Amino acid sequence: MLRADQAPTTPPTPGQPPHPHQPPPLLTLADHERHALEVLDGPTRAYLFGGAADEITLAKNTTAWRALELMPRVLRPLAGGHTRVNLLGRTLPCPLLVAPMASQRLAHPDGEHATALAAAALGCGLVFSTQASTLLEDTAGLFLTEAVRGPLWFQLYLQPDRGFTRELVQRAEAAGFEALVLTVDAPVNGVRDAEIRSGFQLPPQVSAVNLRGMQPPNSAAPGQSALFNGLLHHAPTWSDVEWLLSITHLPVLLKGVVHPDDARQAIDCGAAGVIVSNHGGRTLDTMPATATLLPRVVQAVAGDAPVLVDGGIRRGTDVLKAMALGASAVLVGRPVLHGLASAGAAGVAHVLRLLRDELEIAMALSGCRTLDDAPGALWAPGPSQ
Repeated sequence: MLRADQAPTTPPTPGQPPHPHQPPPLLTLADHERHALEVLDGPTRAYLFGGAADEITLAKNTTAWRALELMPRVLRPLAGGHTRVNLLGRTLPCPLLVAPMASQRLAHPDGEHATALAAAALGCGLVFSTQASTLLEDTAGLFLTEAVRGPLWFQLYLQPDRGFTRELVQRAEAAGFEALVLTVDAPVNGVRDAEIRSGFQLPPQVSAVNLRGMQPPNSAAPGQSALFNGLLHHAPTWSDVEWLLSITHLPVLLKGVVHPDDARQAIDCGAAGVIVSNHGGRTLDTMPATATLLPRVVQAVAGDAPVLVDGGIRRGTDVLKAMALGASAVLVGRPVLHGLASAGAAGVAHVLRLLRDELEIAMALSGCRTLDDAPGALWAPGPSQ
């Protein structure tokens, strides 16, 4: 297993220039991103890493975390500190989960299997996508064997065929998944100009294997809106959330909740938690960044359930800031794909290890012995400052 100081590419001997044909070492998440963009073709890059429309929200997600500032405290006792958090009745070694992402075999032939092995070994959680390119049973089998693993959750899109959805939930339960994550913010795809312009199509060897056998929904009649008279007849509503809760014994979290009123309604109807997400900037462009949306959702939930967040996490300082704003944990998406494309399981492990090590360093330098101290590390201008 790679430590944070062991990048997948061997660094040059100290004091010696790198060999002219040796690629530079992968030392940061940005290095993994650069390398991933080099090794993947244009259409695949557009699909995996692109955003909606003008990609304004995509850009905001990262810049919003950077704009938040930390105010360190000094001379505090820090020995014996840790990054542990409690989430849905479990103690996690660190507040990092891999976000659900489709078709990971586009980034590396091992796909979700490599991601699962790396996440489990690092003690991070894994949220497995409905649209994954590996079977849910196979990936769960790999993840669940690791003793120090984090939680294993199954991300679900409600399908028009409730019978098929029920079978999918039953498969996830039988495979050992510990919670369901219902994505609620994408009844249709966003306007993904870069993806369309690139002409991206899934190659024959990559498909949503867990959706095999699902019948396509009925389409709109000629002259009608394919959206309002077709697809949106099958879009989930609050009654569908209640139905899902009625057919499973697993806790259900709602992903894509950004409005405080929706967050409160989610908890009131029985959801075990919410995930503040703008779908990585891939659905509705010009939405606020998740760092901006998080505090109001935390306030609305009022401690009655965990609030997680994704979107734009690129440094350990970002993780600390999210925890300071009230998040229970964070989900990491694109950086995991960057690591996967760079070096398979080793690349994913390196990305997650970097984030955890950077989080520990940020905590130490901010005077935070545990993540309960995180709120005091965030700069908030005012008389007390």
